[in-house]
Amino acid sequence: MAGENQTVSAPIAKKVPFERVHHGDTFVDEYEWLRDKEDPEVIAYLEAENAFTEARTDTLQPLRDKIFDEIKARTQETDLSVPTRLGEYWYYSRSFEGKQYGVHCRCPIDAEADGIDAWTPPQLEVDPARSSAGPEAAAERDHAGLSATSQMYPVIEGEEVLLDSNVLAKGLDFFALGAFSLSHDGNLLAYSVDSTGDERYTLRIKDLRTGDLLPDEVVGAAPGATWSLDGTHIFYQTVDESWRPDTVWRHRIGTGSDADVAVFHEPDERYWVSVGATRSEKYLMIWLGSKITTEGWVLESDNPEGAFRVLLPRREGVEYSAEHAVIGGEDRFLILHNDVVDGVKAENFVLAEAPATDPSDMTILIGHREDVRLEDIDAFANHLVLGYRRDALPRIAVWPLSPQGYGELTELEFGLELFSAGAGSSPEWEQPTLRVGVTSFITPMQVFDYVPATGELLLRKEQPVLGGYNADDYEQHRDWALAHDGTRIPISLIQRRGLPAGPKPMLLYGYGSYEASIDPSFSVSRLSLLDRGMVFAVAHVRGGGEMGRLWYENGKTLSKMNTFTDFVSVASHLVDTGATAPDRLIADGGSAGGLLMGAVANLAPELFTGILANVPFVDPLTSILDPSLPLTVIEWDEWGNPLADKDVYEYMKSYSPYENVEAKDYPAILAITSLNDTRVLYVEPAKWVAKLRDTKTGDNEVLLKTEMSAGHGGVSGRYEKWKEVGFEYAWVLDKVGLADA
Repeated sequence: MAGENQTVSAPIAKKVPFERVHHGDTFVDEYEWLRDKEDPEVIAYLEAENAFTEARTDTLQPLRDKIFDEIKARTQETDLSVPTRLGEYWYYSRSFEGKQYGVHCRCPIDAEADGIDAWTPPQLEVDPARSSAGPEAAAERDHAGLSATSQMYPVIEGEEVLLDSNVLAKGLDFFALGAFSLSHDGNLLAYSVDSTGDERYTLRIKDLRTGDLLPDEVVGAAPGATWSLDGTHIFYQTVDESWRPDTVWRHRIGTGSDADVAVFHEPDERYWVSVGATRSEKYLMIWLGSKITTEGWVLESDNPEGAFRVLLPRREGVEYSAEHAVIGGEDRFLILHNDVVDGVKAENFVLAEAPATDPSDMTILIGHREDVRLEDIDAFANHLVLGYRRDALPRIAVWPLSPQGYGELTELEFGLELFSAGAGSSPEWEQPTLRVGVTSFITPMQVFDYVPATGELLLRKEQPVLGGYNADDYEQHRDWALAHDGTRIPISLIQRRGLPAGPKPMLLYGYGSYEASIDPSFSVSRLSLLDRGMVFAVAHVRGGGEMGRLWYENGKTLSKMNTFTDFVSVASHLVDTGATAPDRLIADGGSAGGLLMGAVANLAPELFTGILANVPFVDPLTSILDPSLPLTVIEWDEWGNPLADKDVYEYMKSYSPYENVEAKDYPAILAITSLNDTRVLYVEPAKWVAKLRDTKTGDNEVLLKTEMSAGHGGVSGRYEKWKEVGFEYAWVLDKVGLADA
């Protein structure tokens, strides 16, 4: 294959035996020493792996550059989001050619407009002659570049620059924006920044009337921030030593963070804590949730120094969410829950309503269905929006409200075989339109305003794809594979029309954990694969949420093997039906999907010519046995508790990729990780690669690439991310013989 420098030898990690003993079982871990990233020898080893990976793939650099250029050429770099109306302004974000990060802006609404016209977002035209100046010129003129206005932007009448992430990121190797939260009067902005990738943020307040930063500063916060109704306080979270958000704090504007008040603390390590507000802005809400249990606490937003009260007390195994609505003139809570109803567990959730004064007095509005998973309810003054999934696709319906109560529920239709539909940003409580987003694997994101009163769908924007993209040149289809137990597994297939008959090069993606669904979505970068004749496929395996709650339940804890065998069944089906062949099939997954990659590498290496694993969770048993590690305790509901349960220990050991590496031929493997990842520690893929290289047979190569200044999401900045895509895609195309296509 192209891209291989045969003169460079692979790094060989030293072996330092370390015994892990649980439930009478002793596992000798020879690479556990790689966990200490403060050890110069560990850093030197990771850097040696990076040098080896670069040397073995250096001749792919022209292809990487070409893919990067293709992504860049198809992307409208100077662009803006569809403006969202809030208060007296339209809010939107902008991107500029040559700039890594977005710029957050606003402009005033047209005070003369009325009716639907008043809710028609302005068409903000970009002046190409001025766009290249970008935001930096003005940024150089003030403290940190956070001035309220800048005449160096393309001319947009009345525009204010609220926050320029390019300026905030200047001089940083990594940048992520966390909170971006406006006070209700639109005068103050709370925002937070992570400069290392460890997901601990510094929170600041900006006065949008003057452009000045207030002296308020909170260091080490979680990413969000929620305002009280009067703008005198913000609520935020902090994390414990395991990176678990466990405490909600109240900060009075104009005071030091040492005076902040902890208004809620959750000691149970299984629960994560969050804070927010209802759309109506009447209530502040604190939510705490494990993988299987939730609890909400509520406080009137106009009383920020009051005491939160529990909405419905937690009960093990019962999940619920609640949204405030006004029904027939009365304050109600709309509650989605999966409790027992009429003697049957409502696995796919039901929708109930209850008086705000007594949330336990519930009346069922939508009962349980085995073929429909209720996911979300959103309330407006005059209508409700229901989010749900059916036939492995996310859908939305609008439910009008009248003085008497509820009207007729209407599902929105879009005429696509595979699609994703969801409610977009519609922050106002009273508005005549609903922002809706629709996309598919071959349909660039379309943003509509739906008018409930008339049923109109008003197209506001379609994601631009430069270079003459035509969706008719591509096709998407649904196929099904049979699992070992007869379960039908959905498969999504996407390709360019007119490909030659016979088995085709294919990238098969999978995830399959946490009830996360891999829904249809468009990707500009994916076109670089499709246009070279590669098929993109998604295996919607159990452990995800595509087919409802039981789809998830049957792919977790002591049923986790279904996730892995489902993926193997999908790969076998695609080979058996002639869609692809083992020498043309690449498996792809990240994080928990990286665990899937490691597992299928052990289960069925003969089915794949390559495996791409991003931030892979490939040493799960070691991690889940250590409660001091980030996320471990809350993960016990997902994987089981191997510390307390011998059966769980033995089951996890049976599929742990790292512990089941054997002396056999493996596909070529590329593992990518980040040194500062707090979710899946870099040590997991580092150990996995070291053991694979020492144990496996055959000539297929195992490569490790570590980003030395990034977190779980990888590198930051859009151009850096495009380069990373180019790196991965070039490796994929090389492994299936398309490097020269």
